[in-house]
Amino acid sequence: MTRPLSYDECNCFALRQAARHVTQIYERHLGGVGLTAAQFTILAKLARTPNLPMADLADAMVMERTTLVRAMKPLQRDGLVVAESAEHDGRTFLFSLTEQGEKTFDQAAVAWRAAQEEFEKKFGQARAKTLRAELFSITG
Repeated sequence: MTRPLSYDECNCFALRQAARHVTQIYERHLGGVGLTAAQFTILAKLARTPNLPMADLADAMVMERTTLVRAMKPLQRDGLVVAESAEHDGRTFLFSLTEQGEKTFDQAAVAWRAAQEEFEKKFGQARAKTLRAELFSITG
C-alpha cells in the first residue's frame, strides 16, 4: 500500500503556496495602478525588449502561448500594448508598449518597488536575493 501523501514533503505544493502568498503582496500594491502581477511582468519585459514576437515573449514568461494571448487581451484592450505584424512575416506579431503603456509601467514600477520592499522587509534582503537565484536556476 502506498503511504499517504504529505503536503509538507511536496515541492510543488510549497512553491505554489508561496507563489500565491507573494503574488498577493504584489497585487495589493499593483492594484492601485490597475494591474495584476502577471500583467506587470509582461509590461516589464516589453519595456526592456520592445517589438518582441509572441513566441519569444511566451518563452521569456514561461507561459503557453494561449495563456499569454488571454493575458495580453486586457493589456491591448486598455491601450497599454500594441501588436503589429512583422515586416518579414505578416503572421508574426511583434508586441510593444504604447505611450500609455509606458506611463502605466512607470507608475506600476513605483508600486512594484513598494511590494519588493515589503517582501524583503518580511523575508530579509539577503534571503530574498538567494531565493531569487535559486528560483531562476530552475527556469534558466
